[in-house]
Amino acid sequence: MKKILEVLQYGDTDIRFNTDFDPVKNPNVVPDVITRTSFAMVTKLWGGNETAVLAMIRALAIADLAVSVNRKTMLRHYDEDSAALAKSFWEAKREFEKNGRKMTVVMPGGKPSSVKN
Repeated sequence: MKKILEVLQYGDTDIRFNTDFDPVKNPNVVPDVITRTSFAMVTKLWGGNETAVLAMIRALAIADLAVSVNRKTMLRHYDEDSAALAKSFWEAKREFEKNGRKMTVVMPGGKPSSVKN
């Protein structure tokens, strides 16, 4: 098991971050984590705490944008990169289903169907 990101708060203003990944040594780790994370976010691999986890991910993203040197450029990159990933995800889902398989997308806070296929 590898730690993607650990964020710990030791006091009101003492927040520390830790990860087992080093994007400087391995630049491919970032796209790999993005792909795996996006897959996990639309499957039943969540642990039932989706709402809280997403709220904290978004809080970290907002904090990052708040201290960014160029928010508009960063937002544009987020928009372009996430749009490209979304397009390939939905294309892969369509291809998967075209080949007779079923993929159920479970959004945060949703519950997977209990019906067995």
